[in-house]
Parts: sequence; structure tokens; C-alpha cells
Amino acid sequence: MKVALVHDHLVQDGGAEKVLRVLQDIWPQAPTFTLFYDRRAMPGFEGRDIRTSFLQRMPGILKKYQWYISLMPAATESYDLREFDVVISNASAFSKGVLTRPDALHVCYCHTPTRYLWSDTHSYVQELRVPRFVKAALPTVLSRLRLWDRAAAERVDHFIANSETVRRRIRKYYHRDSEVIHPPVDVDDFFVSPKPPSYFLIGGRLVAYKRFDIVVEAFNRTGLPLKIFGTGPIQDELRRQVKPNIQFLGRVADKDMPDLFAHCQAFLYPQEEDFGLTAVEAMAAGRPVIAYRRGGATETVVEGVTGTFIEDQTWEEVAHATLHFDSARYDSARIRAHAEKFGTHVFQERLRRLVEDAWSARCRAEDGVSVCAS
Repeated sequence: MKVALVHDHLVQDGGAEKVLRVLQDIWPQAPTFTLFYDRRAMPGFEGRDIRTSFLQRMPGILKKYQWYISLMPAATESYDLREFDVVISNASAFSKGVLTRPDALHVCYCHTPTRYLWSDTHSYVQELRVPRFVKAALPTVLSRLRLWDRAAAERVDHFIANSETVRRRIRKYYHRDSEVIHPPVDVDDFFVSPKPPSYFLIGGRLVAYKRFDIVVEAFNRTGLPLKIFGTGPIQDELRRQVKPNIQFLGRVADKDMPDLFAHCQAFLYPQEEDFGLTAVEAMAAGRPVIAYRRGGATETVVEGVTGTFIEDQTWEEVAHATLHFDSARYDSARIRAHAEKFGTHVFQERLRRLVEDAWSARCRAEDGVSVCAS
């Protein structure tokens, strides 16, 4: 069974890239096909067999890749995958649209149907920072891409959703069934601290939909201590708003994250996500989560056990939840035990078994005799 991995692009580190690293560990001999790859911005992929598309040679691709969005379907279809028996796409956009042999198996680990084509189209167009004439033409471009994306979903043999939330989206937009396997969390990298917590914490990629704005507004008003980690397009705007009780940490090294999580009173999660790795990482450190009751958080946060919910994305809700929050009510060991259900080894075992079973079924002829060489 010769395996290839396909990933959308490697220019910023996030949950999908963490999943890719685990896929590469499961199948270390498998090359990874991706649209383009920024080696300087993406540590942890050194020594891997990374194969890029023709977009890698385009001027400014690593900084302004959104300008090449209309070429991404063709670039995805340009990968030559004829030598591979099994193709595993790690997709939140285009990688599910690869072309494979008729007898090959294509398994797609889907983080979400492409957000800016389906669930978030209008907010994407509104928030995108491009010249006005580009924004005016964008709906037509997205409409054409939506047709390709729907057709691309038909090329997948087996869909795996990263949450029940995504499973429902796959059913709605692609009319396909899927099995849920939650993303892997490096639970063993985190620890439960005996020291009393001293601050609230929020972090990740600083983008508008994650609603850092309502958290900053709430803590500006309450004066409670807050630490923010991460970088992104809205970081300068947020920095201009904060008061002294709020500390910006910028990019935090992976080795320092466990300590940061271990000493927070609670991790704030005011956005709607497909799954939400950082919330589970906080729980791996035994810390409770204050989350918006939508999306993947409803599958990982247990009310009164591993955290609590806010019902609306407003600064008033965040302020009320944090002012009345008592971290002493939560059992860190119990929170940690819950997080272990999402551990990397659980993901590896389930995904490997699914792929191997699907390949075995593909190889089995009608008379029960294998038609595959290996």
C-alpha cells in the first residue's frame, strides 16, 4: 500500500498543520503534496518529502497567496498521483479535489467544507482587505469556485469529519456521509500545576472571527488580568485598545505553551470553531474553559465539569462569566482525564484502522480474492 498525503498549503501554523504532522508520523514514507510551502514560517517539516505545485514559483505567492485563489483548483489537479494506492487529503479547502487512479482509495480528513465558499462567504468578502475593485469581482470568482468545490467532493471515497459540527456541514453542502474522528491533541506535552492560577488566557491566530475584540472590551472594563498569545491581522488594532491589565505575548514557542496554560484561571474561547484544539490543550493542563456554546466546543466542553458556556458573543457575556468565575470549583485531574480522550494515540489508532480497513475492502474482489499487490 503506497500512500500519499495532500495538504492545502503550508504558510501558517494551525490545527490542520498539527494534524498533518501526525499523519506524517503514521505514514513516514508518504510524500506530502501541497500548493506552496514557506520553509521559514513553518518549522517542524524539515526532512519531510514536501512536493509543491506550480504555484510555488509564482511571484509573491507566500505573502499574497489569496490573489492566486482562482488558480488553486488547477494547481491541485496538477499533482501526479498515479503511483499511489491510497491518497489521504487533509482538507479545509482545495486538497480534496486531487485526481487519483480509478482503483486508488481517496480518504479525506475534512476540517470543514471550505469556509469562504459555504458557511462564511459573506463575512469573508466583507472582512477581506483588498482593493475595492477586487472585492467587487470576488463574488463571481467564489461562485465558480463553489461549483468546483462541490464537484471535488464527489472524488472522495471516504470522508472523515473532525467533529459532529463538520459532519453536519459535509452532509449539508456536499451531501456525503462521514465518520467523526476528533483531531489529535498532544496531551502528554501538558501538565497540571499545583500552583494557584493567576490570570485568564486567550490565544491563537488573531483574526476577526475568533472574537478577541469582545474579550479585550470585557477585560478593559473589569480590570481582571488577561494574557493574549498569538499573532495575526488584527494584532495592531487590538494592541491599541488594551489597558495595562492585558498583556500581549505575541508568538509563544511550543515548549512554553504548557506552562502558560497550566497557570491560567480559565481559557477563554468566544469563537465558533470546527473543533478547537486550544480549548482541549487547556483541558490537558487541567484548566477549565469558558466557551461560546456553538460548534466544536459543544463536543469537548462539559458544563460544570471541564468548563462553562456563554450564550452570546458580547463583551457583557464575557465580563459576567469571568467576574463570577470560580476556578476552585473545578477538579483539575478530572478535566485532564477528559482531555486524554482526544490524545494523539487515540487519533492515530482510529485513523490507521479506518484507512487499512477501507483499503482491504477496496482490494477484495467479489469472490473474496484480493486484487491488490500489497
